[in-house]
Amino acid sequence: MEIILDKKSILAKGRVYIKKFKGKIFVIKYGGSNLDDEHISNSILEGIVYLHQQGIKVVIIHGGANIITRLMQQKGKTPEFIEGFRVTDEETANIVGEALTGINADIVDKLTRLGTEAVSIISKEHGVIRAKRRENSLEGDFAGDVDSINTKPIEDSLKKEIIPVISPVGIGQDDKPYNINADFAGAEIAIALRAEKLILLTNVKGIMRDHINEKSLMPTLTEKEIEEMIKAGSISSGMIPKARACIKALFGGVGKVHIISGRIKHSLLIEVLTDEGIGTEIIL
Repeated sequence: MEIILDKKSILAKGRVYIKKFKGKIFVIKYGGSNLDDEHISNSILEGIVYLHQQGIKVVIIHGGANIITRLMQQKGKTPEFIEGFRVTDEETANIVGEALTGINADIVDKLTRLGTEAVSIISKEHGVIRAKRRENSLEGDFAGDVDSINTKPIEDSLKKEIIPVISPVGIGQDDKPYNINADFAGAEIAIALRAEKLILLTNVKGIMRDHINEKSLMPTLTEKEIEEMIKAGSISSGMIPKARACIKALFGGVGKVHIISGRIKHSLLIEVLTDEGIGTEIIL
C-alpha cells in the first residue's frame, strides 16, 4: 500500500516517537544518487536537521559512488565492481579520498545553511576509521574493511550538539587510505556508538523480491531470508553489502536497522515518526 503523508501530519503523529528517541543515537548513511539531485538532497538534510533539533543525536556517514565514478572517468580510470564492492588500486583509493572529501564539505555546508552546526570528520585528520586490507584481496588492492573505530571525535561532536559528517575512507597501519564500503562503515560506527538505529538511505524503496517491481517490496526480512535472496539473485549488486551491513549491525547490538528510499518525500520522517514506517526493516 502506498503511504502518502504530508509533513504536518507526520510531525503531529511523531510526538510520541520524538519523546522515545530523544537523546538516542541514529546513524544515517546518506549517499548514492540522492547526492546528485539537489531537491532530494535538501529534503533529506531538512529531515536530518529536524531530528537533530528534537534532541536525537544524528551521525551521518556518507558515500558517493556516482561522484567517485565520474571523477575516476575524468582521470582516465575505468571503474570495476565485484558483488557491489569497488575494485581499488592505490590511485583509485586516492581518487576516492578526493571525491569523498569534497562531498563531505558540501554536506557540512548545506547543513550549516539550514541553520545547524555540523563538522567534517575525515580519518586522515581525525583517525576515526582504522582500516585493514580486505581479506583475500590481492597485493596492491586498497579496498579495505574496518579494523577499529575511534568514537571520541564523534562523541565530542554529539556532546556539543554538532552533527558529525563522516567520510568512509579509512587509514591503514601503513598510513595509506583504504576505500571502505560506506554501508559497512556505517554499521561499524553504529555498533561502536551503541546506536538505537542504523538507517541506510538509498534510491529504491527497500529490498524487493523482484527488483524491477516495487510492489514486491519486503517490509521485513530476516538474516536467513536475505541469504536465500542473495543466492537466488533477488538481492544483487550494491544491495548485497547493504543487506549484509544491516545484519552485521544487528549482531553488534544496534537496536533497529532499516533500508529506505531517500527519493520519497519525507521518507526519513515517515520511518522514524510514524507507525506505518517505510522501506525494509531487517531483523534477526
